[in-house]
Amino acid sequence: IGVLGSGDFARSLAIRLVCSGFKVVVGSRNPKRKAGLFPSAAEVTFQAEAVKKTDVIFVAVFREHYSTLCDLADVLAGKILVDVSNNTEINHHKESNAEYLASLFPACTVVKGFNVVSAWTLQSGARDGNKQVLICSNNQEAKRTVAEIAQVMGFTPVDMGCMSSACEIENIPLRLLPAWKIPIFLALGLFLCFFTYNLVRQVIHPYIREQKNKFYKIPIEVVNTTLPCVAYVMLSLVYLPGVLAACSQLYYGTKYRRFPDWLDQWLQHRKQIGLLSFFCAALHAVYSLCLPMRRSHRYQLIETAVKQAVEKKMNVWVEEEVWRMEIYISVGIIALGLLSLLAITSLPSIANSLNWREFSFIQSTLGFIALVISTLHTLTYGWSRAFDENQYKFYLPPTYTLTLLVPCTVILAKVIFNLPCIQQRLLRIRRGWEKGRYVKFVLPSATGEYSSGETSSNV
Repeated sequence: IGVLGSGDFARSLAIRLVCSGFKVVVGSRNPKRKAGLFPSAAEVTFQAEAVKKTDVIFVAVFREHYSTLCDLADVLAGKILVDVSNNTEINHHKESNAEYLASLFPACTVVKGFNVVSAWTLQSGARDGNKQVLICSNNQEAKRTVAEIAQVMGFTPVDMGCMSSACEIENIPLRLLPAWKIPIFLALGLFLCFFTYNLVRQVIHPYIREQKNKFYKIPIEVVNTTLPCVAYVMLSLVYLPGVLAACSQLYYGTKYRRFPDWLDQWLQHRKQIGLLSFFCAALHAVYSLCLPMRRSHRYQLIETAVKQAVEKKMNVWVEEEVWRMEIYISVGIIALGLLSLLAITSLPSIANSLNWREFSFIQSTLGFIALVISTLHTLTYGWSRAFDENQYKFYLPPTYTLTLLVPCTVILAKVIFNLPCIQQRLLRIRRGWEKGRYVKFVLPSATGEYSSGETSSNV
């Protein structure tokens, strides 16, 4: 196998090819200076010599340096060139790098591949990175040859079709978390809304009404009040689209009607929304553990102790508050544990070890239980304070009462869907039954002959 280039990717590629049992010849413009960078089993020589000795050549140079290989056009004729390059921007050029390379060397067969595999993955092996190698070319035999090389190297070749797919393949490594864009903006939007709401209630209200400076609460206390709200609502948004999809199927009486685009996109982003919910819940747990470490908290404890000493209060134990906090913390720990389980099983390496029933049980059943327990966590936090008029600052209800709206709607809908009459109908629809569909039947007539007819499946 030939490798043209002496950069990081070319070096990693040569190492992986040598470890896979291939004889590697590296072509460089300065072979003496670059020889020490490659494994001793690889032969490092001039580009022309490397091309003469090999039939499959990996072109590991940048697009702007393709023209430097034009002097080798005669030697390259009939060879298979594997273009592994990427661009710096999506759709930076009108044509893909592979198509441009093919235009420079029309006597060669160009295959696009290995550009979605990082240099780290090549050096550490396919076990520690993405195993897929996307391949495209107009020549089936050349694609088959490169696919066999990828398999020997421990990767999984994926045929992406003809050379026109090269542009799409080259854009893949440049996309920054495409599936996370909408969930991240959703989480940020919720965070800003709840943060502003809590800021008004916890900082602005006492500053205006009581002339108390409580701006010190912004970095930790206000943020810690906001994070659980975002986590709780995001968790409910994981299961709300399933409820809407079930309502659509029940209303139309079929599973074959396409969902609206917004609902379809929502269903596809549930995994990312759930992971962001876990992230906010984990931050909430860390922030809560740090609350007693604040200097302001210590001052408040001392101030409270002095007031109790002045008032000669020997016992300040409140049984109801003790039980409320014990239940609140215990339920919160259980909810965080279930969210951790959901997050771990959503990872591909863990999900691939589970069958569909196990994965569905964890993500659906245990996920819904996590939502219920999170609701209990929120209710025990509020307790009876929801009915205290002092909690309605600027006539605004406490934040936790607002967060209960969507989750309680989801829980109520789930309970309704589990009623036998509705559950059976929904199960029939998801097994292919359709409202208004006609089925044929035959009945014996008075003379003993059979006559055919039609009736609705509703009957």
